[in-house]
Amino acid sequence: MGISLGSLLLILLVVVLLFGTKRLRNIGEDLGAAVKSFRKGMQDEESEKKKK
Repeated sequence: MGISLGSLLLILLVVVLLFGTKRLRNIGEDLGAAVKSFRKGMQDEESEKKKK
């Protein structure tokens, strides 16, 4: 009842055809930068709480 490997590959192929590899790479880089910034913000907040 889950998504089979063939279905997953078909979905991936459609996404690559719709957006193109360059645009997907940019989206991945932006998402990675956002996650990194979020983690840094969480660490900063925790360090401020420990100081109090």
